[in-house]
Amino acid sequence: MGKKKDKLKKTLPEQMLDKAGVAYESLAFAWHEEHGVAQFEHGDIEEHSIYKTLALIGNVTGPVVGVVPLDYHLSEKKLAAVSGNKKVDMIPLKDLVKTTGYVHGANNPVGIWQTKHFPIFIDEEAKRQGTMIVSGGEVGRSIKIDATELAEFVHAKFVDLRQ
Repeated sequence: MGKKKDKLKKTLPEQMLDKAGVAYESLAFAWHEEHGVAQFEHGDIEEHSIYKTLALIGNVTGPVVGVVPLDYHLSEKKLAAVSGNKKVDMIPLKDLVKTTGYVHGANNPVGIWQTKHFPIFIDEEAKRQGTMIVSGGEVGRSIKIDATELAEFVHAKFVDLRQ
């Protein structure tokens, strides 16, 4: 008798992409918590192709989202400039869930756009790479997706966000 293979339950962002007919690949990463922050073991996947989704507050626009490779630092100055703010600040961890709907490590452009419509800016490096890996909406879950399709789906602009 063949055993049914355990299938991961789809995350909400994956369901949203399915509904819209946007192709992606589901990935699951082992992780552990360190000082209240999720730490991932991404094995042999290069950090440069994995993107972190950072939620900030602009002094003019309110929440804005910057998406940069794991091995880069986000330039708050550049994000402020492209988003029409004088300055932007990281959303405090304690306010993250009530602002974005996601815990630290699970913020993702798909879910944030679909539920909050915050402006999203993706580092132009993603466009050059072609595909990118972003959080799938749950800690340890990610999606590999075509960068341009993702940007179109979440109405994001490709800009230089590197510090």
